[in-house]
Amino acid sequence: MIAMTLAAAITHSLAGGVLIITLLCLITTGIQNDLWARFVTLPNQDRIWTMTITNKAVRKPAEQAAKIPLVMVHGFGGGVGLWIRNLDTLSQSRPVYAFDLLGFGRSSRPHFPSDATKAEEQFVNSIEQWRQSVGLENMILLGHSLGGYLATSYAIQYPSRVSHLILVDPWGFPERPQPVTEGAQSQSAEVVKRPRPPGWVKAFLTVFSFFNPLAVIRAAGPWGPGLVHRLRPDFKSKFDDIFDDNTMTQYIYHCNAQTPSGEVGFRVMVEHLGWAKRPMLQRIHMLPPSMPLTMLYGEWSWVDSSSGDRVLQIRNQTNTRVMLIKDASHHVYADQPEEFNKVVQNICNSVN
Repeated sequence: MIAMTLAAAITHSLAGGVLIITLLCLITTGIQNDLWARFVTLPNQDRIWTMTITNKAVRKPAEQAAKIPLVMVHGFGGGVGLWIRNLDTLSQSRPVYAFDLLGFGRSSRPHFPSDATKAEEQFVNSIEQWRQSVGLENMILLGHSLGGYLATSYAIQYPSRVSHLILVDPWGFPERPQPVTEGAQSQSAEVVKRPRPPGWVKAFLTVFSFFNPLAVIRAAGPWGPGLVHRLRPDFKSKFDDIFDDNTMTQYIYHCNAQTPSGEVGFRVMVEHLGWAKRPMLQRIHMLPPSMPLTMLYGEWSWVDSSSGDRVLQIRNQTNTRVMLIKDASHHVYADQPEEFNKVVQNICNSVN
């Protein structure tokens, strides 16, 4: 157990950006491979906080450089620090890139348009500009939750850049269900019953109906970190063998205590109770059939894996796999990191 008492000593009088830097230093202390963290400046001067992890044990760096890199895109309200359980293992055979989405974490927080299509385009354009600025020709693109939605949109628009698309409990795929009459409901059979959304999801959706999703956390001021801990105690438990304090909940808080930007863009893309205004199932057919696609779902996630089954049908099972990770919830990569890492490594090795 690594004692992380510094995180508890951080005062709220410090600037939010400094707090995130400090917490990220604590979080990444355990990474054994070579880590390069920096801002990548886009042509429009927006900056994307980026981490590159490479295997320092590789005798010939050119061997790893020849491997197509893995690029990891976090979900709503997250940041690069959430991949702490995955970065070392996944970078054993190839470079791994992780970045804070535009408007989240340490990345720039620009204005987002009020139109859902334009907001999505701004996210996707920033990913393409980031790719160009970093100098990647191709990538294995992995996205979790909102990151999965945006990764899919990116792959549709820039298919030549994606060697394999990995979606982890992706948000925004199903269409908003229509009201079902009592008679029709009795005639339908639900094959797999998913767990009901946890309390924090219900609270999030309630607040979401009136404000920006994370407004309550910012309004709580110095009590914000405690509020995050009460709403999401699972974040501490997912990492309690690494940190013996509230480092991860502090990190989540300070990623989201700053001026809202990415969450504004997200809210524009969402309609009532969290459904996507532009459901990805309506566009998944636009992915080239030749592009390999793997969808990973947590067995106990509140995200319905039946969307994966629909994708299989739409793509006629061509180059498409849907996998269920046992004993995992929405944050598959943190709930079952060993199994998650193994699956992703196998996918990467199948590419080259």
